[in-house]
Amino acid sequence: MSNENELIRFEHVYYTSGDVPILKDITGSFIEGKITTLVGPSGAGKTTLIKLCNGLISPDSGEIFIKGKKIENYNPVELRRKVGLALQSATMISGSVWRNLSLPLTLQGMQLTDEKAKELLKMVGLEERFLHRNVMDLSGGQRQKVSIARTLVNKPKVLLLDEITSSLDRVSQQDIEELIVRINKEYSTTVVWITHNLDQAVSIGNYSWVMMGGEVVEIGESEILQHPKDERIQRFVRGDME
Repeated sequence: MSNENELIRFEHVYYTSGDVPILKDITGSFIEGKITTLVGPSGAGKTTLIKLCNGLISPDSGEIFIKGKKIENYNPVELRRKVGLALQSATMISGSVWRNLSLPLTLQGMQLTDEKAKELLKMVGLEERFLHRNVMDLSGGQRQKVSIARTLVNKPKVLLLDEITSSLDRVSQQDIEELIVRINKEYSTTVVWITHNLDQAVSIGNYSWVMMGGEVVEIGESEILQHPKDERIQRFVRGDME
């Protein structure tokens, strides 16, 4: 049923909110160990799509498979450990960096060791001295790194990223891009990344999905964004669509 390289597969997935169709007949795959970027105008359904990937919401119809197994056959806690999500807002709980990093384990009745916490900080390029610093004293880029480190606590197989660099300055943005590429390469983590930045999508992504009006208009290697054949994608790339 599924290709062995497909980590997440959608088959004819529909999703409606109230009476509004958000996703229509989504079929396609995210390839294991690769970075796939999701691009398209606001309201295209990109965030809804990634929420389906870790069971935060369920489709109205159609099937979603993770490693060939139907998503509804996963225990929700196990699924969210396997499929981690980091958002643009990098929501933090009040207190120290350590407290934020330990949250996923605290929720499972487990404890984060200082050693593991330092290892996570190192992984995202932050020094040990940040561990007991208040998150409110961090810059936007540092908070985003802590948010990603927290997502990595469970060693997810998949990282879902929603516009995580859109509010950052150029240097912080580059830092985060390099970090995600490193995580992808070193841990073979599959990455699905929503971005409005088309240059980022081309330089970071192995593959891209172009979404418009709740549909997938094109799927291919990220270079499709440089030479789009579809007229709607040409207009989007030129900036004629928001």
